[in-house]
This record gives sequence, C-alpha cells and structure tokens, in this order.
Amino acid sequence: MYLHLPDRLCTEPLPALEREWLVTNGLGGFAAGTVAGGLTRRYHGLLVAALHPPVGRRLLVAKLDERAEVGDESFALYTNVWRSGIEEPAGCRLLRRFDLVEGVPTWTFQLGPARLVKRIWMEPGHNVTFVGYELDASAPPLVLSCRLLVNDRDHHFLTRPGAQTFQAQAAGAELVIRPPECGVPIHARCLSGPRVQPKWQPDCSWCRDFHLPVEAARGQDHLDDHLAIGRCTVTLRPGQTVTFRFAAGAPAEQDERRALERYRQHSRARLEEWATCRRPRALGPAVPLGQLVLAADQFIASRPAAGERDGHTVIAGYPWFTDWGRDTMISLPGLTLATGRFEIARQILRTWARHVEQGMIPNRFPDEGSRPEYNTADATLWYLWAIDQYVRATGDVDTLVELLPVMKDIVAWHRRGTRHNIRVGDDGLVHAGEGGVNLTWMDAKIGDRVITPRMGKPVELSALWYDGLCNLARLADLCDEPGDEYVRLAEATRRSFHRFWNEKLGCCHDVLDGPHGTESQVRPNQVFAVSLTHSPLEREWQAAVVAVCERSLLTRFGLRSLDPHDHSYRGRYAGTLLQRDEAYHQGTVWGWLLGPFVLAHYRVHRDAQQARRFLEPMLGQLWTAGVGSLSEVFDGDEPHRPGGCFAQAWTVAETLRAWCLTQSAPDPGRG
Repeated sequence: MYLHLPDRLCTEPLPALEREWLVTNGLGGFAAGTVAGGLTRRYHGLLVAALHPPVGRRLLVAKLDERAEVGDESFALYTNVWRSGIEEPAGCRLLRRFDLVEGVPTWTFQLGPARLVKRIWMEPGHNVTFVGYELDASAPPLVLSCRLLVNDRDHHFLTRPGAQTFQAQAAGAELVIRPPECGVPIHARCLSGPRVQPKWQPDCSWCRDFHLPVEAARGQDHLDDHLAIGRCTVTLRPGQTVTFRFAAGAPAEQDERRALERYRQHSRARLEEWATCRRPRALGPAVPLGQLVLAADQFIASRPAAGERDGHTVIAGYPWFTDWGRDTMISLPGLTLATGRFEIARQILRTWARHVEQGMIPNRFPDEGSRPEYNTADATLWYLWAIDQYVRATGDVDTLVELLPVMKDIVAWHRRGTRHNIRVGDDGLVHAGEGGVNLTWMDAKIGDRVITPRMGKPVELSALWYDGLCNLARLADLCDEPGDEYVRLAEATRRSFHRFWNEKLGCCHDVLDGPHGTESQVRPNQVFAVSLTHSPLEREWQAAVVAVCERSLLTRFGLRSLDPHDHSYRGRYAGTLLQRDEAYHQGTVWGWLLGPFVLAHYRVHRDAQQARRFLEPMLGQLWTAGVGSLSEVFDGDEPHRPGGCFAQAWTVAETLRAWCLTQSAPDPGRG
C-alpha cells in the first residue's frame, strides 16, 4: 500500500512546505513535519513524546539537518525556513518523489549519480522515532553528515532565548542528551552495519529564529529556537543503510535491526483486519481506502486505567488535540468497526465507561493530565450511539451486559437533570445550556463569549436522544431486561419532534425554546435527524432536510456550518484566533459532516453511485494537506482551502464509514 507525490509537488519549496506528514506510536506521541523537511508549525518535530499516555506531550527532537558528499560534490538535503526566508539551497529541490509506503513517509533524493532514500517511522507502543537512510546499490560511496537539533518543551509552546543548559555525552554511535531541570533524557543512537563506523561529535549551539509560517498565518508567535546538540558522520557504500534512533528515556530492549519491519507488519495487520472484516468488500479505489484505514489507526491511543493495561481512546486530531469524548464516540465506528478492530472498540467503550459521572462522559481530558472536563451535552448521547453500533457490528452481548447499567444510568440522569441544565423535559426533548458554556459540538468560545451558544433544545440532541432510546429498548431485550419504558419515552420524543419542523423553510429549526425563542438558521445539525438509525421525521420531511442541506450547505469536502446567505456567515477560516473562532461554526466547512450527509442522502434516495460521487473529492484530499490523512475543516468559500488540524479523527472515520455503508452492497434502489 503506497501513496505517491510526484516530483512537481516535492521539488518546489512552497507546495512541499504546505504538505505535511505524520507518524504516530499508539501512545499519543508522534512525529510530524513537511514534505520539504522545513518546520512550519510549533508542533513539527521528529519526536513528540507522550510522557503520560496519551497526554504529557513534549517536543524532544526537532529535526536532522543532513548533508551528503558524493565525490567532490556536496548536497544539503534539509530545508530550513528562517526569519529572513527559505534557506538556499533548499534540499527539497533534490527530491524526485515522496511516498507513503505502508504508512512510512519516504523521500527519494537524487544526488548527482547517487540515489538516497530516507524513511521515518516510530516504534508502536514506545516513544521512539527512527530515521533511516538507504543508498542505492548502483550508487558510488556517499558520506552522510547529520546535525541533530533537540529541545525540551511542551509541544504547545515555543522556545525563546534563555538560560537552558543541556548536557551531551557521546560514546561512539551513542549520544545521551540530558535536558535542563531533570527533563527526560534523549538517547540518540546511530544503527549501522559492521563496515559503517558512525561517530557523534557533541556540539551545543542554539539555532535561533526558525520562522513558522503556519503559526504566523494564524496570528500567533512564530519564531522558535532549537539546540544543535551534535553531529554524526557515516560513510555509506552501495546498498548500505544507516538508521538513527531517538528515544525518550532509555529505550526498551528490542531487535533494532527489525524496527522498520515491525512497523510495516503493524500496518499490514491493520489492512488485513480491514480486508477480512466485511463481506462483501466495499467497492472503490483500493489505494485511497487502504490509506484511510492506515490513517484511522493513527488516532487510536493507549489510555490504561489504574491496574489495567488494555485501555484505549481516540486522539481527536493532530497535531494539538488530546482525546475528546464527542470526537471519540463519533469516530469509533469508522476507526474501529469499519476496519475490523472490534477488540479496540470494546476497550474504548469500557475505558470511557469508567469516567461516566452524573450521567455524562467527559468532554475532554486536558493535555496536562488534570481532572476531566464534564461540559458537553452531546458526547454522552454519541456514547449511547457508539455502544449500539458496536453491538450491531459484533453481537457481543457479554460487553453489552457490562455496559447496559451505565446506559440506563445515563438515561436516568438525563430524565432528572444533570450538570449545565442538561435535562429531558416533559415533552421528551433535550434541553441544555447555561450562560458562558457551550455544550454542543459548535463549541467556539472567545474568553467568556460563546460564539454559538445554542441554549435551549438543539435539534441534534433530541435526534440523538430518540435514536438512543430506540436502540436501548432493543439492547435491553438482548439482555433479557424490559425495554418497554424506553419505547414509551421514544414515542413521546417522536411526537414532540414535529415542533422542530419549519414549514416556511422546509427544514428543521436549529434550536427551540432558547433565551430568544426559536433559532431558525439553516445549519447542518438537522442532518442527524435523517442519518441516524432511527429518524423521528416523516419520510417527506427527511427528503426535504436532505434537499436543503444539499442546496445550501453541501461542498466537495463537507457541510458548511451555516447557510452562506445568512448575515452571520463567514466564508474563510483564517487569521487570528479571534477571527478563526468567529468563523469556526459560522460557515466553515466541517469534513466529518460529509459522512452523515451522504448516509442521509442514501437513506432517502438509495443511490450508491451518487453517494460515491459525494465522497470521491474527499478521498482526493489524501494528497493535499496532511498527506495520507484528512483535515478538520475547510473554508466555506471556494476553493475550500483546508485548515485546522491536518489529520482529524472524525473526518477520516466518517468518510470511511459512509463509504463502507453505501458501497459495500448492490444498490437496492436501482435496477
């Protein structure tokens, strides 16, 4: 499985700097950068270690600046962006191609008569990154000199001139770096064959004023410093390889010669699980779908409970999110069930069950590892949905028996009321909201000002509640428990749901009974009333909702968060934090919403070919921003430039899930 970028996108610094790569280790740690090799974000680095999985992430190794000598010629392979501009010669001009090969970012350089291949991967389950180089068998000998740049900072913050003191101790192929203030030691080692004799030469010079253009465009601090701690020089002969290993702390005892093969085996295992989990197989292009499966794996991370080792969660997005309850539950079916990873799905559901409190799952776990935040009205309802999706896919009644009391407790708390005025009224509709708190997925907030408060009865909450009750009645029956009460509650919600219908616009109101009455802006939240398993809408209303969303909100890469004709619409997600937050849910396109729209359209029209046409442009994004993954958001206006996280869990998950559900069987609605 490989995904290829041609040389025209690699050799010019600007397009190569705009395309990013990502590898992860299953702990929340990662390595990320640009195809060009230059740093453009504060989050770029060769080793961002999750010291308290999946949080506590620190940037420890920034980059390697490589120079190669072939005969009398010297070639700089690296690319740096300084305050003064892009350093020339930019090493990306020597690239002939960039590939993802079984999830491994792979660069091919042409250095005169020599072809050199570079690869970056991580050790699954360990805060260890490898950078490998392989000289072509027909090439002349090559001298490779690599300068190592390190740091020791929270990955959210930048380093500026200060009194940090690092210590480095070299012993042949090994370099041990001790950061200031008792930080985690970095163990750097050059792994090579018997005829290659690497040697580290310690250094200690700060490289000041790396310019980070993505941060600058976001109106944030954009100058960073890294410490050049040492240089390693090796001579490669035709066909030889050399690999650098960077570990947070002392690395585990493993066969380092097989590190790349272990990573490839990990990727192959994911593809094999996907290949065998469905009958019939989903129709469609093998490379984009297979790459989506590998991208899905990047978001699965360890979150073990005290005394246990098998807990898992979902990282919402790279490079800055941790695990969020809402994102985890929305993403779970696409990341795990659609890819055959049923045991991981079970572990995630059980992990989050331990954190249910007053009928709510947390909105998020802060990166510093402090107490979870319980400030979401929809994440818990998505949790009910995810459990039902899991049971439908696996038939695992044993796990259902374990989780059913949690589900029943959630329903009970919602009926009597829980935090933030989240409660189900006498009419069976879900009310949520209090001043200064944003509880739905439209959660942009600037200081104390909530951009889209949506206090009252948001349409998707009652749609999720209705679906959850219908599912719970069935699940209770599977456990030989009575479900009649849930049937009765669901029917009460269905009868009241007609209040959401806006006869004038031919679609649903967005919020009922808010502080200012009814909010009737045309937003995408109503699509869930059609896309979920159980719809509270009549058939003709379902078709009307789909038609309005297609006409007013649909783009090639998702649904706009607001109708462009609305006076509050913002067509570009760009600029300062204030400007971006104001646009976040006021017109910005959300990639994850493409999945529910496609499923809603398929429910109404049963047209698998049209569903495929909706999804194919998103698959093309695998080559565009985060190479091999899908972005969080896109501009509402053409050309719908990607933004936010360059790798977002629910965008990947919902695209993959929608493709599988609409393309895995002959279209029943067409001859």
